[in-house]
Amino acid sequence: MTDATLAVGTVRSADGTTIAYEPSGDGPAIVLVGGAFNDRTTTRALAAALAEDFTVFGYDRRGRGDSGDTAPYAVQREIEDLAALIGAAGGRAYLYGISSGAILAALATAAGLPVAGLALFEPPFRVGPHDGAGAALAPRLAELVTAGRRGDAVECFLRDAVGLPDDQVRGMRDQPMWPWLEMLAPSLVHDATVTGDGTPPADRLASITAPTVVLDSTGSPQWLRDATGATADAVPGARRVSLQGGFHEVPADRLAAELRRLLLG
Repeated sequence: MTDATLAVGTVRSADGTTIAYEPSGDGPAIVLVGGAFNDRTTTRALAAALAEDFTVFGYDRRGRGDSGDTAPYAVQREIEDLAALIGAAGGRAYLYGISSGAILAALATAAGLPVAGLALFEPPFRVGPHDGAGAALAPRLAELVTAGRRGDAVECFLRDAVGLPDDQVRGMRDQPMWPWLEMLAPSLVHDATVTGDGTPPADRLASITAPTVVLDSTGSPQWLRDATGATADAVPGARRVSLQGGFHEVPADRLAAELRRLLLG
């Protein structure tokens, strides 16, 4: 699947914000909900791997790519964005979310959207005792972005949310990817808001009735794998699956094969 073969559609969310998406494939609808530093281009490999069995909707979450970003931001607005996309997909869809996108997909399902099945990859909750300092991350990121310090906002997120060491984060500034990360810096405020202080929302997770699978990578740090297990425990009837992979990622073909098996049976 190349850029030349991708048609871009748009839907209008409840607050009037335009949300851009790329449909591909054929079969039951699945919406791919990206996490931090993701837009619809970063889910294309997975979309291509799923397209034989699903009609795949990769989209730009608000504040990214070709989607709008109407102020003020609220997590509920992103849930409404997903409702509009599911409407465009025929009124019912599977959801696959990665990282903060997994939290968003779970919250949308708990809110009662018509979700046929839910797949969550490493929602970045903090399980066990923690200081709740994550609640301060979104305001701090907003302050940096407003001051025009996008690079500092990216550093702050990579250090405080992802957990990368300072020297590794500073070294990334010289990498070719850095301008891309800075471009997406304003959307990190959204990701941090979705995640909140990191505590799993037990009541909302317990209210999910859609068939759910929660996945992680064997190459991810233990705190993400613990979060995956805690999420699976909190959602009634959820299955936990670990896949061979790297840091916070699994190769698209391997992930697609599992999603076919787990969602379609």
